Amino acid sequence: MPSVHTAPSTAAAVPPLAAWVEANVPYLADLSIKPVTYNPPIGTGVARREGNYRDFKVRIQNARLVKGLSLDRQAFILTPHETKVRDFYDKDEIKRVWEPEVEALIKRETGASKVVVFDHTIRAADRGVERGHRAPVRSVHNDYTEKSGPQRVRDLLPPDEAEARLKKRFVEINVWRNISHDPVEMSPLGFVDSESIAPRDLAVCDLVYADRTGEIYIGVHNADHRWYYFPRMTREEAVLIKCYDSMKDGRARFSLHSAFDDPTSPANPRPRESIETRTFAFFD
Repeated sequence: MPSVHTAPSTAAAVPPLAAWVEANVPYLADLSIKPVTYNPPIGTGVARREGNYRDFKVRIQNARLVKGLSLDRQAFILTPHETKVRDFYDKDEIKRVWEPEVEALIKRETGASKVVVFDHTIRAADRGVERGHRAPVRSVHNDYTEKSGPQRVRDLLPPDEAEARLKKRFVEINVWRNISHDPVEMSPLGFVDSESIAPRDLAVCDLVYADRTGEIYIGVHNADHRWYYFPRMTREEAVLIKCYDSMKDGRARFSLHSAFDDPTSPANPRPRESIETRTFAFFD
């Protein structure tokens, strides 16, 4: 599977940055309170979380200085990715232009025979909720669980096709990118190396919407976690985050990630604007 990548050539244009930063990220301190997240409809409010959350200071490595990141080991990679989308806030353009670009990107990076693009979330750090979007997520989490990954396939595909696909390998991958013409200066996304995640670090959390309840994983604090980020991401780059892999052969199956405050950001950073697109990659 062609998933090993070195830092892209665009990194050469980025001014020199520190090899690492220290920042607080919100973990579950323990499981004394069952985690539950209540997600209101987009544009109506912020998520409400139950659980024994606490900020923990972590060292976050500059992943632009790391070679050989892999979807099968770390569960995240950075890749150059030009887009013809002019306005990511235009839903029609997202459908016509962005979705085919994402499908081609996932096929290129994974070798999948079929890709289903099924969800988009725009996050804006400046008045995101008031503008009808969502704010950056500040909790250490993963978007799918052992249960909710297969269930989402059943939600999206016709029953016969879903059951056939579930018998073979399938992977859920999020495509995350900056949609501003300026580099990300506020609330960048940090990622935990999947090889440093233990099974006990993944706590099932009910994700409650107005019309349904799903599941995600919330990260339980583990001082052994290795954190990374790609400082000053540009509009010509994308991060692929593997949030579910049906294979149980030792490769990365889940990831953990969270937004955080970068202490090297300017005093008045430009508000982050980003899109995350969820996809399923199916293999024959």
